[in-house]
Amino acid sequence: MTTCLARLNRLAWPAGLSFSAYGVRVGVRVTDPAVMDEVVARLPIGWKTRSSPRVDHLVSLVVGDREPRRGLTRLHLVYSGAVRAFRTRDLTEALQFLEYHLEEFVAQMAPGRVFVHAGVVGWKGKAIVIPGASHSGKTSLVAALLEAGATYYSDEFAVLDARGRVHPYPRPLRIRDQDDLGRRVTADALGAPSGRGSLPVGLVASTRYVAAGRWRPRSLSPGEAVLELMSHTVTARFRPREVLRVLGRVALRASALKGRRGDARETARSLLARIGQDSGA
Repeated sequence: MTTCLARLNRLAWPAGLSFSAYGVRVGVRVTDPAVMDEVVARLPIGWKTRSSPRVDHLVSLVVGDREPRRGLTRLHLVYSGAVRAFRTRDLTEALQFLEYHLEEFVAQMAPGRVFVHAGVVGWKGKAIVIPGASHSGKTSLVAALLEAGATYYSDEFAVLDARGRVHPYPRPLRIRDQDDLGRRVTADALGAPSGRGSLPVGLVASTRYVAAGRWRPRSLSPGEAVLELMSHTVTARFRPREVLRVLGRVALRASALKGRRGDARETARSLLARIGQDSGA
């Protein structure tokens, strides 16, 4: 045990839990039990409580001052193991970082799954995967696809199994308005169904929103599609052979397009028409 972790362990930890998600065991503890409900609301999709304290990773939230005060203000601190990973005066920011950190750790370590940062919808028995980073416009495109009748699978990750099939990760969509942090909106609130079973990937659409842009994509070769997906794959650096094998299976069976886009509704209609053609509909 490191000196830093030993000091951290000497703090009072009145609340916490051990959980598993996608086969990864994680512990979370807090110095203020009043925030535990907010922590639980931010745990990764599919989490289940564990009775054993043995975990693969421990995350600690030290709650500071809720209100500013004169003199020294205690910050809110998030520790990843023994390492201080984040500090802030804003408790909401600390909780949001904790949520991001937990999701990323599970995505990195989940056995038998490859997590790609992507939006995913289902259409006519196949999945449309939209790889992309934050602010690329994938959420607005996912919302437009749902509006057009697609089934919701994810706004955060395409979770792929060893066969290259994609599984639901139904975290509510994070829709950004004036607030860069965004608001969470469920698929049900948008009038769209959520997927339950796995789907083969029928189309990979790599796109970024550009004001006044037009969706005139070019087709990608299977090799180009693998590189496009890999650039957004959480586990690429940690399990490259497994990632290449899974993404290769996706790329050999799915069509892949890349291009800038403008209006999300126009692009959504084009994607649904394309996967319909590929399916022989």
